[in-house]
Amino acid sequence: MKDENHYINRSGWLRAAVLGANDGILSTASLVIGIAAASASREPIILAAAAGVTAGALSMAAGEYVSVSSQEDIEKSDLKREKMELESDPDAELEELIGIYEKRGLKTGLAREVALALTAHNALETHARDELGINEMTQANPFMAALASALSFIIGGLLPLLTALFAPVSQMVAYQYAFSILFLALSGTMAAKAGGSNVPKAVMRICIWGTFAMAASALVGWLFGVQAP
Repeated sequence: MKDENHYINRSGWLRAAVLGANDGILSTASLVIGIAAASASREPIILAAAAGVTAGALSMAAGEYVSVSSQEDIEKSDLKREKMELESDPDAELEELIGIYEKRGLKTGLAREVALALTAHNALETHARDELGINEMTQANPFMAALASALSFIIGGLLPLLTALFAPVSQMVAYQYAFSILFLALSGTMAAKAGGSNVPKAVMRICIWGTFAMAASALVGWLFGVQAP
């Protein structure tokens, strides 16, 4: 029997990794472009890039951990409530499960038979999956999400940092933009392939928004640089 490839089990860590990598590339490059537009020396550009990578990675990890932890708390609370309901009124919960299966297209007799069999096997797991939409593949994992975000941000942020180290200072804005768009396109391609989605659409989306972000940063840097004594 041929194995089927499914992508939903990757959704948790893939979302965090893609967000981290893209944010690492885009935020670091935008920061460097803003500084480069206002400075004629390399030192402040490199310092800004290094500080941006460090602060961004920690911020992404903390934000993702808090966000996913909140989701995990909600899931645990729902599971606890569902367990209490199964213990206090199992008949009502069984009827609720039968109703769910009927809405999905099963006839009443078959829906009852399926509900009874799955309830006997593992009532809480069945209600978690079919009533609450919680399963092992999509269940929140705060630590994994935080780690994926931090590491991917660092990887993404190192690319603009390396460009800041070696690109000519006089053409830093152009180099940062060109390489960042290339990096974003590669990131979008890998993310789309890993998630089984449309590659051109993913690449176009991130490149357009990346261009807007870097253009805005360049404008801010240029305006403040012109006004600086």
